[in-house]
Amino acid sequence: MNLDDLFEQKNDVAKAVLEELEKVMADYGYSIEHILMVDIIPDAAVRKAMNDINAAQRLQLASVYKGEAEKILMVKKAEAEAEAKYLSGVGIAKQRQAITDGLRENILNFSHSVSGTSAKEVMDLIMVTQYFDTIKELGDGSKNTTIFIPHGPGHVKDISEQIRDGMMQASSSNV
Repeated sequence: MNLDDLFEQKNDVAKAVLEELEKVMADYGYSIEHILMVDIIPDAAVRKAMNDINAAQRLQLASVYKGEAEKILMVKKAEAEAEAKYLSGVGIAKQRQAITDGLRENILNFSHSVSGTSAKEVMDLIMVTQYFDTIKELGDGSKNTTIFIPHGPGHVKDISEQIRDGMMQASSSNV
């Protein structure tokens, strides 16, 4: 019988010992009523080995729980990042819509206030203003010490045309 079985079947072992002792002691006139098996004490090396096995099983279980906890943390972090990106996208979309609405109002107001101006001229003026605002923001908020940007009246006009062409292509592809 292995040690684990011995611990599990302690009562059966006590019963077997009782039966054997009754046979032997009956010859001497003694009757044994009951045997109390209090504890089974294996050798110290065996106890250490059993404790090591128990500790290893506990460590294995702990590592499974730790891995599950790390997995949950990673999933929750990914979900939070996805939600943050989604909300950021919603915010950017609302910001762009507000800019578009503001530009439309500015173009209409400017066209009505200053006679002889076309929507294209007003849009070019707004684009140039936006361009200079962007350059200012790059200079103020950037950690870079040097920024190379093609600059000059011709470049501003090129950028304005590129933006306008891009907007026209986007609007024609949506139709």
